[in-house]
Amino acid sequence: MKCFSFIKTIMIIFNLLIFICGATLLAVGIWVSVDGGSFLKIFRSLSEDFTQLANVGYFLIAAGAVLLVLGFLGCYGAHKESKCALIMFFIILLVIFIAEIAAAVVVLVYTNLADKLLSTVVVPAMVDYGSQQDFTQVWNSTMKGLKCCGFNNYTDFSNSSYYHSYGVYPPFCCFNKTNETEDTPCTEEKAKELDIEGCFKQLLDEIQTNSVAVGGVAIGIAALELAAMIVSLYLYCNIN
Repeated sequence: MKCFSFIKTIMIIFNLLIFICGATLLAVGIWVSVDGGSFLKIFRSLSEDFTQLANVGYFLIAAGAVLLVLGFLGCYGAHKESKCALIMFFIILLVIFIAEIAAAVVVLVYTNLADKLLSTVVVPAMVDYGSQQDFTQVWNSTMKGLKCCGFNNYTDFSNSSYYHSYGVYPPFCCFNKTNETEDTPCTEEKAKELDIEGCFKQLLDEIQTNSVAVGGVAIGIAALELAAMIVSLYLYCNIN
């Protein structure tokens, strides 16, 4: 009985923290989406890259909502000893865990397949580069941060609004690694000559370079999820 009470208390505290984190993310996401201007005024002085946070408002809302629901179900289920809430908490965590495992397998084992699958979705969407501001800013931030060009290479932008409007490719596609500058205007000849890697390949290289840190974080998250699922099942099975 003492073991049950202890695990119940730990479950409540753990999920209360998740609930608070989810509420915070949700609030920030709504703030960024509704009033991004005031958000940027506060954080712009810290870093230029903070301006790109205005583009992830919807992601923060989605992540916050999931954490909010998880935290509520876990906390309520443990406190009220509700089997229904606990099993829902377990199922949601299990789905997330399976999705993470599947994504890791696809990326690490079936890299070529992942490349082809993502290409069929991402490359056609490049037509909006230059016309959709949010889409353009996200790609600019990605290409600037990873020193890459497009998903595969500069040819991904050949049918984009940007190319049709200016007749050149984004300046990131003409990044000269010798002098660390962008050769502009970025014509097709320059882009072909410099041959900047696509962001998918560059992202894989970054992951491999930091594989120890990435693996450690992934294992830590997976361990927490497994522990939470085991605890929720233990409470579920021991509630009379």
